[in-house]
Amino acid sequence: MKAALRMIYPPQCLGCSAAVEQDGALCPQCWRDCAFVSGCACRRCGVPLPGSGDGDAALGDASMICDDCLRVERPWRHGRAALIYSGVGRQLVMSLKHGDRPDLAGPLGGWLSVAAAPLVRPGMVVAPVPLHPRRLLKRKFNQAALLSAQAARVHGLMHRPTLLYRRRSTAAQDRRSLTERYENLKDALGVTPRHRHEIEGRSVLLIDDVMASGATMTAAAEALLEAGAATVSIAVLARAVKE
Repeated sequence: MKAALRMIYPPQCLGCSAAVEQDGALCPQCWRDCAFVSGCACRRCGVPLPGSGDGDAALGDASMICDDCLRVERPWRHGRAALIYSGVGRQLVMSLKHGDRPDLAGPLGGWLSVAAAPLVRPGMVVAPVPLHPRRLLKRKFNQAALLSAQAARVHGLMHRPTLLYRRRSTAAQDRRSLTERYENLKDALGVTPRHRHEIEGRSVLLIDDVMASGATMTAAAEALLEAGAATVSIAVLARAVKE
């Protein structure tokens, strides 16, 4: 049956729908245009850094911190990103987020799970950045929750998709200054009361689809730490970088 279905519906490239050998793969052209983060990367936010070396080892190297993370205090401990938010990587994120393509969460969540592997610790709780109920109703699903579910499954960790909630609706972050972005998210996120006991003294792996300034991750991490989490680490599918 599976072979017959493959003849009728052959595997297609995630980026351009060209024929590929297996499901969840990219064709050679899209693979070249998809900027995976490997080698040296900032141990706080996952942005690529000049040089070569083992990206995993950078978690213990205090010098592996980007200029932004030196200027802006990050409440989380470590961070990782799977892709750069450009080219095919950006296209895939947008398709998942706004193109009604939850089917992409499987392969993209797999990539994120690989990137997050160095952050995983026994007993960690995995949670996504939440959507406001009105936005969730419009979008039908929380793309960050689909990705976090995949990461929790791959690494055998507890998944709490409703650990965080939006206290209020916030305006879009686009076209805002750095200061305005942080002010827009200030006290916007909280920990759901019924889950507070589950994170007391435990580490949390916070998942989102894209990180730009880090304002959203900051608001989420601060809420988790205030609720008693021991540490917070972050992993995102794509990291926006400066030109």
